[in-house]
Amino acid sequence: MVDLTRPQTPDPYPLLPAVPSFDVVSDDIADGRPLKDDQVASRGNTSPHLRWSNVPEGTASFTITCFDPDAPTPSGFWHWVLVDLPADVREIPAGFATGDLPAGAFHVRNDGGQAGFLGAAPPEGDQPHRYFFVVHAVGAESLGAEADATPAAVSFALAFHTLGRAIVHGTFQH
Repeated sequence: MVDLTRPQTPDPYPLLPAVPSFDVVSDDIADGRPLKDDQVASRGNTSPHLRWSNVPEGTASFTITCFDPDAPTPSGFWHWVLVDLPADVREIPAGFATGDLPAGAFHVRNDGGQAGFLGAAPPEGDQPHRYFFVVHAVGAESLGAEADATPAAVSFALAFHTLGRAIVHGTFQH
């Protein structure tokens, strides 16, 4: 077996242009604690409940992402990218990623190649991975991304259109 010992990757969000934070809570994720089985790929593989509030003035849409910076790659691993969620949405139920999306909202392919949510799936025996679930408040009704955009391209566009960011993160290790 390959030895995956390496330093922990820094939290990526403080490395981005600074924006105000707002509030996000989840019935499924306790910040900084292990994820429930429902959010693990080999178990429930279900996107979590999220509810957010106190969003910045001027928010015209939201993008929701789940990113694992601890994947043994130079670029981490994107588990979920939901783009152009309407500004009046303030809560999504567990399993939202597999249901009908509001008009205009869409998923781009995650790093597993699926348009939707992919639960935690770190390599067996690897260090604990962090899964950052982020609600990005966007200052435009559309981020301008296409459905065939990569998660990195969406993240790049967010650097120029994000008004605020709300983060909750869970962990998982096999």
